[in-house]
Amino acid sequence: MRFFITLIRNLLGGIIAFFDVITRGRKLKRSAQAQQQIEAELETLTLYQFFACPFCIKTRRAMYKMNLPITKRNVSQGSPYREELLQGGGKVQTPCLRIESTDGVQWLYDSNEIINYLRARFAPLISP
Repeated sequence: MRFFITLIRNLLGGIIAFFDVITRGRKLKRSAQAQQQIEAELETLTLYQFFACPFCIKTRRAMYKMNLPITKRNVSQGSPYREELLQGGGKVQTPCLRIESTDGVQWLYDSNEIINYLRARFAPLISP
């Protein structure tokens, strides 16, 4: 029974991911210099995710529209990043944004919180 639930979940997630790709629109354009500045700041961020998770898709879609190419790590069963997420964040829940700073590492769960954090942090750089 668990196999069928997983199969259905992955199938539906794949369909959602497909429609996300074909309907996501355009990403934000900015100057090459501004984009380089963004990408330098993004080196301290990592998104732990499942490919077909609807909340991960929502987060990736927002990142795409804001033109924030954050490193993504898939935490599917058997992935070395799964254990990394469990050890660092305390649970295998996605999406999860790993934020490195001089104060240490913060693990931010919940798609809405992640999107709000990215908008707030990069607001001056998001405007074209």
